[in-house]
Amino acid sequence: MAKISYDTDADLSVLKGKTVAVIGYGIQGRGQAMNLRESGVKVIVGQRPGGPNYDLAKRDGFQPVSAAEAAAQGDLIIILTQDTLQAQLYRDAIAPQLKAGKALGFSHGFSILYGLVTPPSDVDVVMVAPKGPGSLLRSQFLEGKGVPALVAVHQDATGRAKALALAWAKGIGSTRAGVLETTFKEETETDNFGEQAVLCGGAAALIKAGFETLVEAGYQPELAYFECLHELKLITDMIWATGIQGMRKRVSDTAKWGDIHCGPRVIDVHVKSRMKELLRDIQSGAFAKEWIAEDAAGRPNFNKLMRQDDEHQIEKTGAKLRAMMPWLANSGAPSSAPAARPAARRATRAAARTPRTRRRQAAKSGA
Repeated sequence: MAKISYDTDADLSVLKGKTVAVIGYGIQGRGQAMNLRESGVKVIVGQRPGGPNYDLAKRDGFQPVSAAEAAAQGDLIIILTQDTLQAQLYRDAIAPQLKAGKALGFSHGFSILYGLVTPPSDVDVVMVAPKGPGSLLRSQFLEGKGVPALVAVHQDATGRAKALALAWAKGIGSTRAGVLETTFKEETETDNFGEQAVLCGGAAALIKAGFETLVEAGYQPELAYFECLHELKLITDMIWATGIQGMRKRVSDTAKWGDIHCGPRVIDVHVKSRMKELLRDIQSGAFAKEWIAEDAAGRPNFNKLMRQDDEHQIEKTGAKLRAMMPWLANSGAPSSAPAARPAARRATRAAARTPRTRRRQAAKSGA
């Protein structure tokens, strides 16, 4: 049974008198740093100068410093840079600043699980992993709400590591929604699997395969784009807000039948078997080893595959259609802009008004 903690289980005073160093002012770093500051926590930002994130931190009222200086001042040092940057960043800027009693924080367990970062035994190592982008973390916080998170303790040198992690989770607003206790291993392996098999890899491959099937059968690319990509947001918003069965209650009976009867013909036992292969590679460390080697080599395959998909017909068709709908730029894509908007209520309302459900409602009313 999952152990979930809420506001009443966390004590923000654990961070009283301490400095939290947020290393990396990207989308997640910005959301966490601003929420912590507005919760009364002393926050210092480590961000190299010369880029948009540095300028954004200054506009947000921080005085960003180098990662080394932030780590020197920080009692809790939260590393929120890309996974592939963390090993060198830790080695060059953070490790020399560590001393007994300090704490290292992560929002993803990759670097710890796969040995890219090996902290000394006299520091706490904790994780708070919000289950949403920093823009949503920020917008929910401003509304008095929160984004759920995972919390884990990898190393408890002081005996107070869990209390510290819960205070951090409370400071960013996640205990308002609930934080689920886990381990660095479980968080990393499930997160990597979700990205590969469903959220990014699986979804993108399914969209492209559907688009290609329709276009190759002679249908207009624009219609294929709408059916296989554009309308997907409406469905996923309903699933996000109400679950799979909740989504099924909000679509036509024809769509329901296509879902429950035909879906398993596409995502069948062979797909699940390949998902298990992906999971085995994650559990064995093979995926991490391959990705670390790819990055160290200058990302030749990564760049080739990204360029290849830049040229895919679905991207060209989508760019043309999205240009006709400029409002999409501000309708839910995560952004580090100060005015990032909450999407949950708009998403739920929009989901209930898909073209198919409007037709169904009209038929019922005799319109």
